[in-house]
Amino acid sequence: MLVFVIPLKSPQASKSWELVTKLFERCIKSVCHQTSSNYRVIVVCHQKPKIEFDHPHLTYIEVDFPPAINEPDTFSRGHTDKGRKILKGLIHAQEFSPSYTMTVDADDCVSKYLAEFVNQNHQNNGWFINKGYKYQNESDVIYVKRRNFYKMCGSCNILRYDLNNLPENPEYNRGYGYYKFYIDHEKVRETLAKDGNHLQPLPFAGAVYIIATGENLYYGTSQLTFSIFNRKTLNPSIREEFNLYPLNL
Repeated sequence: MLVFVIPLKSPQASKSWELVTKLFERCIKSVCHQTSSNYRVIVVCHQKPKIEFDHPHLTYIEVDFPPAINEPDTFSRGHTDKGRKILKGLIHAQEFSPSYTMTVDADDCVSKYLAEFVNQNHQNNGWFINKGYKYQNESDVIYVKRRNFYKMCGSCNILRYDLNNLPENPEYNRGYGYYKFYIDHEKVRETLAKDGNHLQPLPFAGAVYIIATGENLYYGTSQLTFSIFNRKTLNPSIREEFNLYPLNL
């Protein structure tokens, strides 16, 4: 069983709740597009978005976490909120007795083959997504990120459930540091390796990093470089695998 955990920002923290909702709906349709039915999806949010899509494997958890007002900047406040929601979702995942979990950012898309792959390879500690895609909305091209995708995008780690470093008594009113393992996705591989728990690279492109939406938490998404040598046409095969349809903004 693979459980996806999706933290969703609040309307109050959004520049455009309408855009956030559209991006989320595409994300959740992508996650629920799995070729295996052996998965569940947990969305942790302040307010359940009004979308038409629903799925029997989808669970919403509404929280009332207060803003992280003690953090020094918008970046830290946003990531603290994200960390709280990820932790809440991972704790709730226990209800499904998961073998593995994957955190997915609420605007990204993922391969439909993830749950099937995990079900067929359940002897591993987990995987990091080394290869993926970068995509800017409404474009007819997509960019291949051939290595180190996990350093760039938060939708990048599939972990054996017991490796999530879950506290025995989780707290949801702490600051940035308490949630660093769940927030600093690029360091998870290294952190686990120190204890001898090595992650394997996923053997295929596992996710699409949606950039420059105006709602990304990472301040540098509009500054990511694009190489013409990594550019390819966004063909029907890629669109179907990741359920990457245009939003018509």
